Order: sequence, then C-alpha cells, then structure tokens
Amino acid sequence: MFGNFGSVFGQLQGLVFYALLAVSFAVKIYALVDALRHKNPVYAAAGKRTKNFWLALTGVSLAVQVVILSPLSMLNIVGFVASAVYLADVRPALREVGGRGGSSGGGYRRW
Repeated sequence: MFGNFGSVFGQLQGLVFYALLAVSFAVKIYALVDALRHKNPVYAAAGKRTKNFWLALTGVSLAVQVVILSPLSMLNIVGFVASAVYLADVRPALREVGGRGGSSGGGYRRW
C-alpha cells in the first residue's frame, strides 16, 4: 500500500537538499562579489566594518561551503547568516553612500 512512499519521500528530501545547497551557494557568492565591488573608503563612510573584514567573512563562508557540502551543517548556517547580514545591512548602506546601482532617481538624490 505504501511501497513507493519511501522512494518519493527520499526524492523529495534530495530535491530540498539540493535546493538549499544552491540557494546557499548563490547567496554566498553574491555577497562575496558585491563585497569586492565596493572600495574600502565607502565601508568607513557607511559606518560599517572594513572591506577586508567582510571579504574574509564571506570568502571563508564560501570556502567552508565548498569543503562541507551540507547546507545544514552548523558552519554553513553561520556562514549563510553572515552573508545574509552583509546583504541585508551592509550592502544597502554601501549603495547609499557609494551611489552604486539602485533605481535611477532622475539625477536627484534623497536628502
């Protein structure tokens, strides 16, 4: 009656695992590349930690992800959180100070 349930559940579990792995890689790579794009003085002007700090944090988290492929390991979760903090807190501040990207305001800046 439930003969194929284990097989279907195993396939679903594998799919979720690979989806988490892909999202984790994407977030970490995006955070590292974005940290590389900004100049060091912009970090200080935004009141954030140094560029080298964020490069080391996101770079080590990506390296750990490559070595330990499980997205649910404690080190990978900590690295994901560090990259997410960069993307959610540091990146918007850098973009505001440095003026990179974002929507075009017609040449006008917010006061």
